[in-house]
Amino acid sequence: MSVPASIATAIDPRTESPEAIRVRLSEVDTSMKVPGVFFMISALFWLMAGTVFALIAAIKFHNVDFLGDSEAFTFGRVRSAHLNAMIYGWGTNVIFAVAPWIMGRLCRTRIRFTNILVIGGVFWNIGVTIGIFGILAGDKIGVEWLEMPAYATPLLAIAFACTGVWVVLLFRWRESGHVYVSQWYFLAAFFWLPWLYTIAQIMLVFEPARGVVQSLTNWWFAHNVLGLWLTPIALGAAYYLIPKVLGRPIYSYYLSVIGFWSLALFYNWAGVHHLIGGPIPAWLISAGTVASVMMVIPVIVVAINHHMTVVGLHKEGWASPTIRFVVFGAINYTAVSLLGSAMALRSVNEVTHFTHFTVGHAHHGVYSFFTMIMFGAVYYMMPRLLNREWPSAMLISLHWWATAVGVTLMVVVLSLGGWIQGLRLNAISDDGTVVYQFMEVMEYLNPYMVMRSLTGVLITIGHVAFFINFFWMLCQRPDPRTPARPTLLTNEA
Repeated sequence: MSVPASIATAIDPRTESPEAIRVRLSEVDTSMKVPGVFFMISALFWLMAGTVFALIAAIKFHNVDFLGDSEAFTFGRVRSAHLNAMIYGWGTNVIFAVAPWIMGRLCRTRIRFTNILVIGGVFWNIGVTIGIFGILAGDKIGVEWLEMPAYATPLLAIAFACTGVWVVLLFRWRESGHVYVSQWYFLAAFFWLPWLYTIAQIMLVFEPARGVVQSLTNWWFAHNVLGLWLTPIALGAAYYLIPKVLGRPIYSYYLSVIGFWSLALFYNWAGVHHLIGGPIPAWLISAGTVASVMMVIPVIVVAINHHMTVVGLHKEGWASPTIRFVVFGAINYTAVSLLGSAMALRSVNEVTHFTHFTVGHAHHGVYSFFTMIMFGAVYYMMPRLLNREWPSAMLISLHWWATAVGVTLMVVVLSLGGWIQGLRLNAISDDGTVVYQFMEVMEYLNPYMVMRSLTGVLITIGHVAFFINFFWMLCQRPDPRTPARPTLLTNEA
């Protein structure tokens, strides 16, 4: 019986030797080197630009005269420029670097015709540049997360067609039979974004809907860009990186599938809760509230899966920059999602709506969760693409502490200040008069806004450290006498 079994095992393509697997992964890394470096350079420049815009917007909250003589840097324009630079500049570029690379590794298929991928990236960054300059010039659209002028849209559409298709094609060409949960998340995200963006452009820009449908479409789009684009990419990366770095399988594949389908089912409705109190049909608000509360299911499932995979290996995890960033992001995914479900309750929403609490919640999701996981992915990916180590462990440590502490303090400051702001704005005396005038509340919040700017400076220090370390790594010449040993190498190439 052993001889036939051995023959069957030998001819089964799913039972490759570790050496053969390393060769395939090395081929993927080599094929992704040029587009990966291109997208990371683009992402980093947008990260720094978005950081500058964010600091200007934050300072204006407590110093209204800051850059007051420039129309381009009024709060409304610079805040929108910051948002779009982070979402479509930094966020989407880093996704275009990380997602095809992980997908290629899981499919054990190298990326072919990478020049098309790079061309798509060029079009994407030209489109984002035109869009942000349009915003600063005052030619923006008054729709949150969709502020870039309509003339930038065709370039973005062409670019996504050239880049997003490769994730689908890699899955089609996969040579491994098993479908990993990361592949589920990536495939879904690359189908969801063009669907969301197309519908929003039609209903809000080219053939604008009327009345409350505009608000519904706006929040459907804005909320789902976070939940059905950034979130599945970050979760897919976490599901790949945590087991890979720690050298153990994910705790439960079936739990991860439940988490994926419950996210797909419930998140699409969740954005409506931002319109509580507006002239919206009551059944829509109720449906959005229920969907937001039901989001507890995928969140708890993911939390259990990640925790049970890491448990017992916390010391090893802390030694890895990738795990430090990824686990920080995963923990904050649980925290921000549960908080978001609570904010969908009417009693909580009437306090937090139209306050800095909502701003803190947005930073909690986009930065503490998505961006931190992407940082971890880059720390794991770049040594394998370039076949060299990160040059400075000190800069990695500085990046970690500055961003982790900075964003945590920012979220705490904005959440606490926003909650107090909501309570004071809603305070009514026994005779029906307001207790606090609006300007009194704003003056009270001034120290919180100063603290927000200081936390922004701390985050900026982390970004500068990351920027320097990346380009130092990119420019250094590898020593041929030293064997290539990527900093984050664990149990495979």
